Amino acid sequence: MQILVIGATGYADRRVSTALARAGHTVLGLTRDTTTPAARDLAVNEVTPVEGDFSQPETWRGHLEGADAVVHLLMDMSDPVGGDQRLFAELLAAQERDGRRRHLVFTTGISCYGRTGLPLMDENTPGNPDSPIGFRFNLEKELAASGLAHTVVRPGFMYGGPAITSMTGQWFAAAEAGNPIFYGDTAKRWSWVHVDDLADAYVRILEQPEALDGEVFVIADDQRLTALDMQYTAVRAAGFTGEIALASAEQGGMMQMAADQDELVSSAKAHRLLGWRPRHASFTDNPAQHYRAWKTAQITAR
Repeated sequence: MQILVIGATGYADRRVSTALARAGHTVLGLTRDTTTPAARDLAVNEVTPVEGDFSQPETWRGHLEGADAVVHLLMDMSDPVGGDQRLFAELLAAQERDGRRRHLVFTTGISCYGRTGLPLMDENTPGNPDSPIGFRFNLEKELAASGLAHTVVRPGFMYGGPAITSMTGQWFAAAEAGNPIFYGDTAKRWSWVHVDDLADAYVRILEQPEALDGEVFVIADDQRLTALDMQYTAVRAAGFTGEIALASAEQGGMMQMAADQDELVSSAKAHRLLGWRPRHASFTDNPAQHYRAWKTAQITAR
């Protein structure tokens, strides 16, 4: 299968691209600049970097030629709704041009649920429309109504590897700078997933895309620690011995506000239909290793 991965040099995107290539697929990794170290790393892992700016469909439209599937993990913060709607339109137009039905694996996330008041959420849990990023559930609905072949993935909070945009990476960086801050409710708990376990889910989906058309999967492990305890574990691994300052979620910005509640989910459906199981039990099993991976990624990116 030939697969186009959008935003392939991002954190999860790079690991997903590599996992798909290792599974035997021909993978094209869309990136704005094919000469960067991240793009070269894709090539080392047998992913072909191809140039294009997601916000300008005319720059990547040609890469849809020959593609059997598209994996979309990017959220364009400059236009998060319009960007995804343009993607849907481009896929529909390509299908009309050549009759090829490309399977879109569309990624949102568990913070889209917002405050539901439920102790455990799954694929059938309705999101709270007041969530700052609840619009992503609306995009899921638009995708379902479009007629495009698709599967939706809602990952938990990611950790592991370079942790470039992971909350754990932000905690490591703040610890090294000597000013770790925890935003929002100190009792909240989040579901997590190692980035390579997440990548495995995409591989499994694209092994049987026709059978999973229209399905939604929550992908997370069974960690149940508070986010504050997780942050303490991260900053201690980074050598910080002081106290973590507390601030409101509003002070942390939109993404902190979106995640300022319990976000515990069940991946029972993924276990049942995909045979997916996390191989990494918990971030807290080896925080020093995760810190070293993040630190090394900072050095090699310079």
